[in-house]
Amino acid sequence: MKVLVLVLGLALVLTVCVARSPYQAVLQHSRIRGRMQGQNVCAMQQIKGADKKYFTNCKQWYHRKICGKPTVITYECCPGYERIPGEKGCPAALPLVNIYNTLGVVGATTTQMYSERAKLKEEIEGPGSFTFFAPSNEAWAALPTEILDALVSNVNIELLNALHYHMVNNRLTSEELKHGSTFASMYQDFHVHIHHYPNGIVTVNCARLIKTDQHATNGIVHVVDRVITAISNNVNTLIDVDDDLETLRTAMAAAGLTAMLENEGQYTVFAPTNEAFEKIPQETLTRILGDPIALRDLLNYHILKTIQCAESIVTGTPMETLQGTTLEVGCDGDQMTLNGKAVITKKDQLGTNGVVHYISELLIPDSAKVLLELAEGSSVATATKLFVEAGLSPQLTGSEALTLLAPLDEAFKGSVSMTPSMRLLMTNHILKEQLSSKALYHGQELETLGGLKLRVFVYRNNLCIENACIAAHDKTGRYATLFTVDKVLTPPMGTVMDVLKADDRFSVLVGAIQTAGMTELLNQQGELTFFAPTNAAFSAMSQPERNKLMRNRQELSALLRYHLGEGMLVSGGVSSHTRQKPLQGERLELGVRNYTVYVNRVPVVDADLMATNGVVHAVNSIIKPLPPKVEREQADGPATPLRTAASSRADSKGFRNDDLFQKVVRSRSSRTMNKSQ
Repeated sequence: MKVLVLVLGLALVLTVCVARSPYQAVLQHSRIRGRMQGQNVCAMQQIKGADKKYFTNCKQWYHRKICGKPTVITYECCPGYERIPGEKGCPAALPLVNIYNTLGVVGATTTQMYSERAKLKEEIEGPGSFTFFAPSNEAWAALPTEILDALVSNVNIELLNALHYHMVNNRLTSEELKHGSTFASMYQDFHVHIHHYPNGIVTVNCARLIKTDQHATNGIVHVVDRVITAISNNVNTLIDVDDDLETLRTAMAAAGLTAMLENEGQYTVFAPTNEAFEKIPQETLTRILGDPIALRDLLNYHILKTIQCAESIVTGTPMETLQGTTLEVGCDGDQMTLNGKAVITKKDQLGTNGVVHYISELLIPDSAKVLLELAEGSSVATATKLFVEAGLSPQLTGSEALTLLAPLDEAFKGSVSMTPSMRLLMTNHILKEQLSSKALYHGQELETLGGLKLRVFVYRNNLCIENACIAAHDKTGRYATLFTVDKVLTPPMGTVMDVLKADDRFSVLVGAIQTAGMTELLNQQGELTFFAPTNAAFSAMSQPERNKLMRNRQELSALLRYHLGEGMLVSGGVSSHTRQKPLQGERLELGVRNYTVYVNRVPVVDADLMATNGVVHAVNSIIKPLPPKVEREQADGPATPLRTAASSRADSKGFRNDDLFQKVVRSRSSRTMNKSQ
């Protein structure tokens, strides 16, 4: 069985590698998947509850979903083959007949009927080499009644013209249907527009080819899922003639984008309707429309660099906009989605240089937003409310170059009310210049609106400003930037010694520091990390032990220096197997478990008490060096000792020897009993 799977897997890789186009790749993948059902059988995925079927790639095969909907696997004859009753698979090639008869063979009987009615039968039965993009029966049935009646009632002109537009006077296999190519149709040389997508889907005028490469004696038939119409207008004209897009048309002209959408290209425009613009607060809309840079960014955010027909989308895919950022274009059943929302109200309005999809919501990129709008679109609702209550709305809505440090909602513990100290704290969450986190460096100082200097710390696993580490990608607005941080800032208010003196939990430690003659060390400039024992840590010592320690200045100094690490290490900079060199001793082993920092397996009970010359982390136990064996393990909190492989083997061997000993005893006892008998 393993050999069979290996062979099939190798065959799949080899076949896909030699495939000549995306469509051929998915077709050959389907052949491999259907091989167990017999020769020339293709596996297809059909959306449950719908008639839509797809040849699929490996990823879609394993996910068993298309447009978010579950699929079932069906097995059909691959293009060009048919079944023979009583035989496995599809061993017989379809009979090679003219195009008219081929329409019947592939099930496009409505197109066959209309071809006869429009006097096209003789042409597609006769000599030539044609390509016929034949609408399926369902495609004709989906046409609005008034359009179908108008075509059929005037069969000598309109119906014939419509059918001729589905034809090219040349045989074009799926290999010749290159992405972005156009071919003159047999209706007044109006072009048909081909798009051949990486996922194997091929469209003509945004109609999906659902049965491809059906060969005939005088050409080839591709069955498509809709009736296509001639295209003569460019994208700008499509927007220009629709009253529902009047606001968009005015905005495009103001931004100078009209000429671009008139020229050659391959654009996808997600066109906001007038109603979509009306949903935006008037103040915001007026600001953007009056700002050429923000307006251009806004409109370019609605334009993709490539044509994306609705039928080409089978899963959410990030696509680059002209603005430079990405939109996730996806689908949910029959609905096309943007950034996960079903806002597209009209699809596939095709022009000569692109396609237009109407949308019911305006998409505003970060680059067109002010700080308040950036914050409202993030998980920082509590911080946003506090910024407003602190009277900082002018900074959040103005054009000043700033950077906002916005703590996540969970960073605030319990209810928070506005006080003078809270107002000052929120002011110190705003930096005086617009920054990018990518440009920050270790040791950099950043000035706040409150006049404080904040330090930048760069760690292997994090980028922190004081105790607060950046928790999400930057949001860069029109004038300012938003940094989402994981904690509320605690700006340094004094030296390490000042921090300890101000906290009653460290009264014993302060006395010990003074006894050891280390007060000056903790007041001078520098960068220290102090794992500071609380009063509880000293109380845990026996009275004789404590008295002895306090009387021995040298021993006390050595113990305290072992609790002092070189350099600034805030809790956000600690990861598994972090090590820090103490002022005295070999090393401190740090780790994190369940959001708690441990140092030599002692938990930090209160982290990140920031000082101008260091940081204090409170611990409720005296930290001692780890035994050599434990040092080799992660020092991230108490854990049961890990059993080594050697000890496991020894235990296993011990069990087996004991078992053998018992068997020997039983055997000897049995022989002794037999002799006595």
